[in-house]
Amino acid sequence: MSAHPVPRSSWLFPASAVAFVAVTAALGIGFTPSVSGILFSVVLLAILFGTVFAAVHHAEVIAHKIGEPYGTLLLTLSVIIIEVAVIATIMIGEKSAPTLARDTVFAVVMIVCNGMVGLCILAGGLRYSEQEFQVSGAKIYLSVLIVLSTMTLILPNYTLTTPGPLFSALQLAFVSVITMILYGLFLYTQTVLHRDYFINDDEDDDGAPPTHSIKMNAILLIVALVSVVALAKSFSVVVDAGGAAIGAPAAFTGIVVALLVLMPEGVAAFSAARHNKLQKSINLSLGSALATISLTIPAVALVATLLGQPLVLGLPPSETTLLVMTFAISMLTFATGVTNILFGMVHMLVFAVFLLTVFAP
Repeated sequence: MSAHPVPRSSWLFPASAVAFVAVTAALGIGFTPSVSGILFSVVLLAILFGTVFAAVHHAEVIAHKIGEPYGTLLLTLSVIIIEVAVIATIMIGEKSAPTLARDTVFAVVMIVCNGMVGLCILAGGLRYSEQEFQVSGAKIYLSVLIVLSTMTLILPNYTLTTPGPLFSALQLAFVSVITMILYGLFLYTQTVLHRDYFINDDEDDDGAPPTHSIKMNAILLIVALVSVVALAKSFSVVVDAGGAAIGAPAAFTGIVVALLVLMPEGVAAFSAARHNKLQKSINLSLGSALATISLTIPAVALVATLLGQPLVLGLPPSETTLLVMTFAISMLTFATGVTNILFGMVHMLVFAVFLLTVFAP
């Protein structure tokens, strides 16, 4: 069998990122509120998003070659490294951001469970009228996702050891360990114990096409991840400036970070739904939300502890209401194993309400 052609972007964007970091560091170029600053921002965002796509591509190729469960774990870790790097960089910056981790995780849940899921179901429903998926797999996703979201985003509002929507050091450590254990059990269930729950008989598990050797993909993956980490500081400055320019609230930064991390998986999920592979679309969507909560919260908790910064996790009442409504709708959407455009439209409208409450609370 002949090898598939290697996408040019898989090495072009990481190489461009390395060159961009080297040139801007050597010449002392950074963002400024000017025409040149706008050009800097455009180039930065194009290279950054392209490099994130490249990193996910190489992780998927390696995951396909090394098999499960190691492949899923590698792909998950690659995405989480990017997210934690961006969040930690912003936390270390001059402007305090104690709610950034909470805003990002909440944005991920809203984008995934309403935006991505709604768009995929709507696109598939418009093309095929109805699409089928495994109810057993969807129930596992939702059960773990509901528990993790409640523990990390709602429970801090009701603990008494510390005032405000905060966990104490002991509580934060305990919850961090619990989330990692629960995610580990989920991975074991998904990849070993009950793989059939997450695969439809009429969907081929074709994975990512082989390209370079695994060594070359590993090198390019490392280069891409390191490049994203190096670009994170400039990205945080641009996001802060953009948010200030449009008068956006603090939660805007969390939404941008969530979009940066979720975009590659979102594109893949939408494409799968368009090709009548809704099960794969659900795996990509809900799996990315699970990974974000399970691994981002413990990593950011460690960073906050080392920096001596508070980590606000509890959601305000309006966002808690949206979270509860999202899970209630999701339980109904994934209850029968069949979807149609109405389910997709409902999720899309809830996502629109989420965006409205961010900019007009």
